[in-house]
Amino acid sequence: MNYGFVKVAAAVPHVKVADCKFNVEKIESLIAVAEGKGVQIIIFPEMSITGYTCGDLFGQQLLLEEAEMGLMQILNNTRQLDIISIVGMPVVVNSTVINAAVVIQKGKVLGVAAKTYLPNYKEFYEQRWFTSALQLTTNNVRLCGQIVPIGANLLFETSDTTFGIEICEDLWSTIPPSSSLALQGAEILFNMSADNEGIGKNNYLCSLISQQSARCIAGYVFSSCGFGESTTDVVFAGNGLIYENGSLLARSERFSMKEQLIISEIDVERIRAERRINTTFAANQANLGDKKAVSIATEFVNSKELTLTRKFNAHPFVPQGIELNEHCEEIFSIQVAGLAQRLVHTGAKTAVVGISGGLDSTLALLVCVKTFDKLGLSRKGILGITMPGFGTTDRTYHNAIDLMKSLGISIREISIKDACIQHFKDIEHDMNVHDVTYENSQARERTQ
Repeated sequence: MNYGFVKVAAAVPHVKVADCKFNVEKIESLIAVAEGKGVQIIIFPEMSITGYTCGDLFGQQLLLEEAEMGLMQILNNTRQLDIISIVGMPVVVNSTVINAAVVIQKGKVLGVAAKTYLPNYKEFYEQRWFTSALQLTTNNVRLCGQIVPIGANLLFETSDTTFGIEICEDLWSTIPPSSSLALQGAEILFNMSADNEGIGKNNYLCSLISQQSARCIAGYVFSSCGFGESTTDVVFAGNGLIYENGSLLARSERFSMKEQLIISEIDVERIRAERRINTTFAANQANLGDKKAVSIATEFVNSKELTLTRKFNAHPFVPQGIELNEHCEEIFSIQVAGLAQRLVHTGAKTAVVGISGGLDSTLALLVCVKTFDKLGLSRKGILGITMPGFGTTDRTYHNAIDLMKSLGISIREISIKDACIQHFKDIEHDMNVHDVTYENSQARERTQ
């Protein structure tokens, strides 16, 4: 029973550039660990089998053959495992090399997601080695003896969820492939990346992923290169990030020299519920045009009992610390703005507020006072009425009076005791019986 959750992982392995044997062993080890933890889908960084910083070696036949042999080894050694794994490697298609994410499970290649946007600016020059998915002339490729789908529009469907993949720069484009995949049913988006570091870039990256997961109403699992990649030109921090509809669920330790496995659970049922009520999301589906995804059926067969690792806030609507102050100020400002518009629209110069001395009426009065100040109206135009009854204590009574006096508003006291006694007589209720009728009669009197 998974209760609508899908357990995912972003792996950040230790790599050696162009040493496929070493990298494959690290990948296999992390897959096995993830399987033991009940992970259903795991993603590795861009070019995880070869290393991303191989440079012109990507044009060498030897490296390309070793990468495919490495994939074959992973297939053979994970044949008995249930987990779906997404590994990065160069894939030869006709006479070109594709920057690819290969999806595998139980010894089979399910599909090959191709990178669409190849950065060729500043420190990047991927177009020197790779060909974009936009230039593919075939929808299938032979890999490890299997003929499988290839493209940037692949959807992997299970009975639990549907997921899609984009690669690094794809996310940074104006219209990321993940947007189209989400509109066509992908509930979890995966991104394998070789995201290098720069001052302030990490905050920008986190904002980018957060916004894309929120915009797509989806889970987003991001895995980027870490320790072991060449630092000739750039440095890789090993970012592993898991987001859900704009919120961060889990992240890696940046600049760690150890391999990492970042695990969390995506609430697929929540994603579906959010999409159902978001009419804009549905309307966007009409703009897909001829962007039709290729669906690939697979299945989760992991029978392990789900153990949640993500944390749920016991008070999701009550933030803490400075954020709480900002939250409360925003709520207060919304109320003031709403009341101000109403007073301006009606031309009213007065307001009547019932004051009990409790929290609710105190907030209502403070909003009213702030609004009058904002509109330049006299606080004397606010009539605060306290209506003591049988249950009114001296403390709340004096709180109400002191509050109104300190704020400089008009004050009036109307006791409801006699009216309630008459009401009890009318309905023949014993006023010494302090039940629901006793309480409701006082509340009713204060609101009529």
